[in-house]
Amino acid sequence: MTAPAEGRVWAELPLADGARDRARATAPAATGDVDTATGVLEHVLEHAVKDPGRPAVTEGARTVGYGELAERVAAVRSLLLDRGVGAGDVVACVGPRGIGTPVVFLALESLGASYLPADLDWPRERVRDVLGRSGAALLLDYTGGPASGPALEAAREAGVATASVPAVTAPGGPPPRDASDRSHEARYTIFTSGTTGRPKGATVEHQGMLNHLWAKVVDLSLTEDDVVAFTAPLVFDISIWQMLCPLMVGGHLVIVDDTVMRFPRRLVKTLDAHGVTVVELVPTVLGWLVDETVRRDLAPLRSLRSLLSTGEELHPAVAGRAMAALPNASLVNAYGPTECSDDVTHHVVTPADLRRTRLPIGAPVLNTALYLLVEDEDGRWRAAGPDEPGELFVGGKGVGLGYLNDPATTDRAFFRDPFDPASPTGRLYRTGDLARIEDGLVHYLGRGDRQVKVAGVRMELDEIEAVLGRQPAVERCAVVVSGDGARSELVAHYTLREPVTSDDLYLAVRSALPPAMVPRRWREWEALPLTRNGKVDHRSLAAAHQEEAR
Repeated sequence: MTAPAEGRVWAELPLADGARDRARATAPAATGDVDTATGVLEHVLEHAVKDPGRPAVTEGARTVGYGELAERVAAVRSLLLDRGVGAGDVVACVGPRGIGTPVVFLALESLGASYLPADLDWPRERVRDVLGRSGAALLLDYTGGPASGPALEAAREAGVATASVPAVTAPGGPPPRDASDRSHEARYTIFTSGTTGRPKGATVEHQGMLNHLWAKVVDLSLTEDDVVAFTAPLVFDISIWQMLCPLMVGGHLVIVDDTVMRFPRRLVKTLDAHGVTVVELVPTVLGWLVDETVRRDLAPLRSLRSLLSTGEELHPAVAGRAMAALPNASLVNAYGPTECSDDVTHHVVTPADLRRTRLPIGAPVLNTALYLLVEDEDGRWRAAGPDEPGELFVGGKGVGLGYLNDPATTDRAFFRDPFDPASPTGRLYRTGDLARIEDGLVHYLGRGDRQVKVAGVRMELDEIEAVLGRQPAVERCAVVVSGDGARSELVAHYTLREPVTSDDLYLAVRSALPPAMVPRRWREWEALPLTRNGKVDHRSLAAAHQEEAR
């Protein structure tokens, strides 16, 4: 597989007269000189030579040093070479969040291959679809158990070769050093929810990933003294920086198991026990963590200095509780799309921010430009005026390579950058998010389409509707979000052409979608409410559910 950007002609963004100069003049931007060509493994090997016994990754009671980490990477690298994996190949990876995760990622990077995480909870149908759409050369299982399960079954059905990483790898020397320029290699692909009922794979370039990693290092002042918690599900983009940033600077990565994440008391104890200095959580879990710290007699999390919120909107009330409970930790509100190598803004929340209705998402990270544009009646884009809301576009080094093997979807979101002739990527990404800019800070105003986040999980409501609508008994359907923040939930509304129970519909959707995307509430209608132009009235549906819940 060649890199998606190679020889590609990017779609043109139609601009109104004068829009180019105005947008360029009003765009918040940040620049910085960082090395985005070198592989992450090169930094790991430097630490391994300097101090091989220094703790690199801890999982439960097991800690591996940088020397052993390098040896494990070498072993997996050899396994991949034996299976014929080479530069440009996409390798789907399935396994738990653990020591094996960065090992597999770094082994793939060393070969110039591209990492594609698959969730252990994905149904077989979704795995098979992702494998087919990505053109994966191999499914690599590093669960450490028997070679079985839905992912391997899906690979066999799709005709994709499989390989398993043994629980115990033979010791050996470190992998070879490689000083080649990796800037334009496709580094990883994260499959996100798609509007057509099928997932889409956002592919990130090596230079974009490295730019984001260095932005985290700079903005969080990460050093070898930091202990970073690895809390993110592997199919979320934030998992990339969490597992790689500490290893780049010689720090310590601590794996936080999913069972720990579900219990606030265990989470607090785990962070305390390992002296975690940096942790990133979705606002819902952040709120649970704060409530637990307030309930404890002794001041917990004494080592914590940076607390990041991401994945869904952080409300001032939750931020205020966090700042009061953890006064020694800075609270960072982070925002960014998977398509742009993760976060494109950071904002350290201040006491003054708590008086706002909505918190700022901040200023752009290194080598990133943000453009606020408004579409006119002719379909052309102009720069938003002072204090005028608009749609957020991202330019700069972090803009990804588009959607893997999906040019039509790519052309709807990625464009040739018309504003910066010196752009390192030449690309511009349309986020679909509405925002306004005040004093150089971006203020998020919500989605311009039907993409939502529920409990930190990004999804397209259209995808859920497409899966539900494929059921033979369903005549018409709509999915809406009811509630806000921790109370938000998916509600399915539908009409039927033949009898079927909501339990049967639930099971059908559950077999095709991840658990977080399966509606919790189901309501049958004789006829769905419609707007004047004949479209389903989603506002009426949301209001009906709220009224019913009272």
